[in-house]
Amino acid sequence: MIISVIGSSNPATREHVDLAEAVGRELARRDIKVVCGGLSGIMEAVCRGAKAEGGTTIGILPGRAAAEANSYVDIPIVTSMGYSRNVIVVHTGEAVIAVGGAYGTLSEIGHALSDGIPVIGLKTWPLTTNGDGIEINGAIIQADSAFDAVEKAVAAVASRNHR
Repeated sequence: MIISVIGSSNPATREHVDLAEAVGRELARRDIKVVCGGLSGIMEAVCRGAKAEGGTTIGILPGRAAAEANSYVDIPIVTSMGYSRNVIVVHTGEAVIAVGGAYGTLSEIGHALSDGIPVIGLKTWPLTTNGDGIEINGAIIQADSAFDAVEKAVAAVASRNHR
């Protein structure tokens, strides 16, 4: 299984970095591969956590060089696509865990939700209505800890695979 983890590159808050690292650890403990944008901030933290537990990390990079990847990325994928790579990041995982995040994270959440990929949120964007004012509470599955986020991601994947 591969789970996408998304969030800010910089500045990421200490709380968000700690949550992302814990998510990476928990994913690796379950032998789940991590895919992210491969850079700094949340992306580096989730990779660091996964590597601390012997996990595998994949970085979908925006630029033209594998050397752009943070030092915890096992498999750097060079795209030369800038933010357009966000679609690849979310589609590589079977579910998405969003930790904090700025506008790039919001775009990834939008891509995932519009394509039916489950999104689990840890202190991320609160989406309550769509552009037409229609309530969409529950579009992002809220989690209150790294463990809870991984549990909910695994459950969402299982539910999706049994359809």
